[in-house]
Amino acid sequence: MSFRFIGLLLAALLLGGCATRQEPIPLSKDYYSARTSRIGVLVAELPKPDTSFPGAGCLLCIAVASAAHGALTDAVRTWPTTDLQPLKGELVQLLQSRSQQAVPIDEATALTALPNRSGHEAGFAVKDFSSVATRAGVDRLLVVSVHPFGLGVWRNYSAYIPTGAPYAVFKASAFIVDMKSHRLDWYQDFNVTQPAEGAWDEPPKFPGLANAHFQVMELGKDAIKKALTP
Repeated sequence: MSFRFIGLLLAALLLGGCATRQEPIPLSKDYYSARTSRIGVLVAELPKPDTSFPGAGCLLCIAVASAAHGALTDAVRTWPTTDLQPLKGELVQLLQSRSQQAVPIDEATALTALPNRSGHEAGFAVKDFSSVATRAGVDRLLVVSVHPFGLGVWRNYSAYIPTGAPYAVFKASAFIVDMKSHRLDWYQDFNVTQPAEGAWDEPPKFPGLANAHFQVMELGKDAIKKALTP
């Protein structure tokens, strides 16, 4: 069984899993005037771009989709994510413009490496960010986490049959954690997609979808910044 096939199987399990969703928590209009404690900005370690085929749920369906898009997957996995690097600094500047004591968290952090909190309930962070916050000397954390398989290209399937053209994706969550209690001051999911302009099936580099990849990262950054400016 190929590594690509295993990756696609994991994607199908993630997409079809039954994990509990955190409902959105809006940012109060007086948040920036009411909260002035030191806040760190953490952009979690980014996943590498990849392909996913939601709807191709069975093992054979995934194998068919994988085989049909081998060249596309090879191309997508070479795409850079450097366009997202400025996001942390942009968020720090945004918060500082709102009179917040904002500082960047420069350490590379994979959220999967952090321990889960015991007794998790809705409205509180799943992960324990205490070690990160203590090292940075902050009382709050703004966290941006791009989901596994949240960068790259998706193509919807119905069993063995594609139901539309592939499209670039940016799928992430952003939230603010009050480190005294791990309560979420704000939480929002972001699901941004962008189709190729013109033809998409142009191997080996798939320029239409590659351009959509860069566009969707910019759109994703803009969506997060807009959500933080109520």
